[in-house]
Amino acid sequence: MWRDAALVAGRDLRVEARSRVTLHQVGPFALLVLILFAFALDPARQTLERATPGLYWITVLFSALLAIARSAALDESDGVRDAVRLSALDPGAVFAGKSLAVAAELLALEALLGAGVIVLYGADPAGAGLLLATCLAATAAVASTGTLYGALVSGLRVRETLLPLLLLPVLAPVLIGATRAFEAALGGAPADGWPWCGLLAAFAVLYSVAGALAYGTLLEGS
Repeated sequence: MWRDAALVAGRDLRVEARSRVTLHQVGPFALLVLILFAFALDPARQTLERATPGLYWITVLFSALLAIARSAALDESDGVRDAVRLSALDPGAVFAGKSLAVAAELLALEALLGAGVIVLYGADPAGAGLLLATCLAATAAVASTGTLYGALVSGLRVRETLLPLLLLPVLAPVLIGATRAFEAALGGAPADGWPWCGLLAAFAVLYSVAGALAYGTLLEGS
């Protein structure tokens, strides 16, 4: 299964490396959102600093929508989905591979945005262990949930507008948990953030299992 997952993840990442969509579109979009937040709240500098965790994760989620939509679109051209359906690849492995590829792209994006909030917002990256664990857990949750819902709306003509409407409400607990964990880390009280990180990990496990079990059915029905 993991060999098949690595094969799918490698394919998606190679396609992204050649197309450079993440580099040329998603990354600049995310930085632009951070800059606009900075312009809007800069006169109230203390408000901007307090809002940094929430603004960071809102930017991550909006940018993740682009990455997830791009990941789903890769299987909708040139008969790729039919080829995957007819191949001997395990559906759960296909789900895991696509989730891993999205997670890798999001982690790179989060590193870029982390540098952005340090420069633009003056954030102090204290509690580095909690920050890293939160990013890993939240990224796994977003990638697994996004891959599942991307497959759910695949093939629909309104998928570009339907995906955010379905996905963002489901990811609200991830936004809340990641924001609270970052607030604790940046506020110098990491102990208060670990329960939120645990919630994110549980969410990621739940949707990873659900996605691995349901992906085959969604693949056949799309």
